[in-house]
Amino acid sequence: MTVVRDFKNSDYNQLIELWQELDLGRPERGDNLTVITETLSRGGKLLLLEHSNQLIGTAWITNNGRRLYLHHMGISRAWRGRGFGKILMEEIMNFAHAMKMQIKLEVHVENQSARRLYEKYQFEDLEGYRVLINRKTSG
Repeated sequence: MTVVRDFKNSDYNQLIELWQELDLGRPERGDNLTVITETLSRGGKLLLLEHSNQLIGTAWITNNGRRLYLHHMGISRAWRGRGFGKILMEEIMNFAHAMKMQIKLEVHVENQSARRLYEKYQFEDLEGYRVLINRKTSG
């Protein structure tokens, strides 16, 4: 049986293992339980996809009050190509529509399978834009 459900604090260790498998979580990103909890308190959502009681997928949606941002969307490598990404995307889009907010994401240019999935849900390139980041947290 496949279930999409909300994150609970007790899921944290298992979630971090999946993020590490998918190369989604790194210490410099600051993806810890405190940050997750804070984003959820601001109207975000962290979806977990389980199949046969095993965590196989994740999608973290943050809310800045203006738009939603999709982070850490991924399906375990062992379970890819079986439609689980579509199941997770349906839940993501249902949340965005219920919130009546735009949703934005970043995807690596070489990740063609993810790009095809996102395009099916009407995500499109922001022509002329380049993503920049400053990960320094102090002076």
